[in-house]
Amino acid sequence: MRLAVLGAGAWGTALAITFSSRYDVGLWEHDIAHFTHLRTHRSSRFLPGFSLPETIQFHSAITDALARAELALIAVPMQGLRQTMRAMTSSRVPGILACKGFEPGGQCLPNQVAAEELAKGTRYAILSGPSFAQEVAQGLPAALTLASSDKTFAQSTAKELHSQKLRIYSSNDVIGVAVGGAVKNVMAIAAGIADGMGLGHNARAALITRGLAEITRLGMKMGGRPETFMGLAGAGDLILTCTGDLSRNRQVGLMLAAGQPLSQILGKLGHVAEGVTTAREVQQLASELKVDLPITRAVHRVLYEDVPAKVALQELLDRDPKAESY
Repeated sequence: MRLAVLGAGAWGTALAITFSSRYDVGLWEHDIAHFTHLRTHRSSRFLPGFSLPETIQFHSAITDALARAELALIAVPMQGLRQTMRAMTSSRVPGILACKGFEPGGQCLPNQVAAEELAKGTRYAILSGPSFAQEVAQGLPAALTLASSDKTFAQSTAKELHSQKLRIYSSNDVIGVAVGGAVKNVMAIAAGIADGMGLGHNARAALITRGLAEITRLGMKMGGRPETFMGLAGAGDLILTCTGDLSRNRQVGLMLAAGQPLSQILGKLGHVAEGVTTAREVQQLASELKVDLPITRAVHRVLYEDVPAKVALQELLDRDPKAESY
């Protein structure tokens, strides 16, 4: 199978490395400087220390990457997704959306952007679940969920891409999978703040659990199914992102707890931390849908209202007790 991977950040490059052992893989990168570097079969910025297989073909033009492709894996940041979708319109190649979050300024999930921009009838799915790019590139085991409203497409594509090291399960709950993949990044920032302030394992467990409740409340309001949030794209991805040291969003929280300004933090990362923009979109969406998301609100206050992390945390702890529910 000819597979086009669109986006050569950490995740796109890791997927290209993984699938190149079984498929004819073309990797597209729009930035000419990074594209030139990739041709040395290295990705020093995103996956330092890894060699990219000689079999991977590199493309600076998206039309070249999509030519002859039977499936496209789209792994660009959310702010670049709509433009990438528009460039794919004429090809009608089925797409797997491997990006997470809400479109900045539009509150659109990846599947909603695809529905608006891809040619009518083009099949697509969402790929999400607990997976750090570095570990996937190393060939360590991971499990993901592939969701499409076209159940047959989800099942057949999951079966095709499934392997011993990258296990892929199918679903038709596109909204649930997309919401879980987006909002967990906001919770990871909160977890990083809590860890950075030395609140301990008990507090982290409580935050993850109540964070899952927030994801579930919002996701169900948008049409997702509760069982999805208990699975790989919900609880699984949330736990990994809130506890793993490779989590960029958790790193943002750790640095916020240390009092570093957001602009400085983002400059240090060198990668996109989707939770930063997602927090703003989720907070706006929660207000419009009248869904109570106290952890999200606290993160938003720290990121966009210049509220010190310590103050936002104290406000969370001072909340009146309630019955535990979703």
